[in-house]
Amino acid sequence: MKTDMKRRVFLKGSVAAGTMAVVAGAGLLAPQAVMAAWPKKAFESKKADAALSGVFGSGQTEASDKIKIKAPDIAENGAVVPVTVTSSIAGVESIAIMASANPTPLVAVFNLGKSTSADVSCRIKMGKTGDVVAVVKAGGKLYANRKSVKVTIGGCGG
Repeated sequence: MKTDMKRRVFLKGSVAAGTMAVVAGAGLLAPQAVMAAWPKKAFESKKADAALSGVFGSGQTEASDKIKIKAPDIAENGAVVPVTVTSSIAGVESIAIMASANPTPLVAVFNLGKSTSADVSCRIKMGKTGDVVAVVKAGGKLYANRKSVKVTIGGCGG
């Protein structure tokens, strides 16, 4: 009886995988259609202002101490630098994280829902010592704060 159940599960899985392969092969399920749109030019931009303009439509920010960045003062391995950004600004719509010394500074962008807490975490790659910059969009304005991180071993091939 167990063999029959295993056979049924195997056959169901095979049929499902075969169906998905046919749908993908026919072009009905393209990865671009499934994945969310992302600002490719912003992530490839060599300058922070251009990257911000690509994401938010403007590169003008206002300094704010209501944005807190938790990152190590000294990162022993620049390939995995843990960063947490929180904000007490009301109505946060998006949070972007940048590494100012990287060849392409924009590292991550988080679009938040209306009832979402402005608290994001990720691990970023830093090629050398520089600032981690957090940009928060709230009420149509951009606010920023920065924290210096010293990298002892480069994460971008250094």
